[in-house]
Amino acid sequence: MRRYEHTSEADLAEAMAISVAHALEIAIGVNGWAVLAVSGGRSPVPLFERLRHRTIRWEAVTITLVDERVVPPDHDDSNGALVRRHLLREAAGKAAFVPLVADATEVADPASAVARLNAAWRQPDVVVLGMGEDGHTASLFPEAPELRQALADTQPGYLVTHPREAPHARITLNLAALLAADRVFLSFAGPAKAAVFASACKGPTPALPVSLVLSRHRHGTDVFSA
Repeated sequence: MRRYEHTSEADLAEAMAISVAHALEIAIGVNGWAVLAVSGGRSPVPLFERLRHRTIRWEAVTITLVDERVVPPDHDDSNGALVRRHLLREAAGKAAFVPLVADATEVADPASAVARLNAAWRQPDVVVLGMGEDGHTASLFPEAPELRQALADTQPGYLVTHPREAPHARITLNLAALLAADRVFLSFAGPAKAAVFASACKGPTPALPVSLVLSRHRHGTDVFSA
């Protein structure tokens, strides 16, 4: 694990944009393409607004999501809508985008979205994660009834989860997919999340799903905090 501490969230976002861009260029150099899976919510917006200006061979990049709320693509809570507003612009507008929820049919039947995504599976090369104050990352929530499956599956892919304390069902990468990425970036800010991170660093436990990524990723996780 590599830890980078910053004095402001703006500095964190700028440093992380540089590092993610570099990781994408390495993947493109090796494979000819790169798959970037990003998280939603408000926290990654400053990263997106910097990353979209970076000089990357964006035409060789496919952007998708680590997780998504099962809502229509134009819903205010849609992570896909957030990515389209804040990342798929300027230079990054040349990238391809694979949404996790494509239309109203998949909202009504999220298992069909999972089937589509897993049938056309492309392993993300670079993953950008956040972390909740309950220790969840992606939509691997400690109290979700599907957590055991998400942690146990050995085949990388997506599944549906139902967090008890969060609105909307979710579609999320499983742990195997997170661990199979070449580079994993985790960011958080504030003392409450710093305390959760400190607990997660004490050892892997399903009670703090982020701890499983931190302890088991073969190349180590790049952690950016403010």
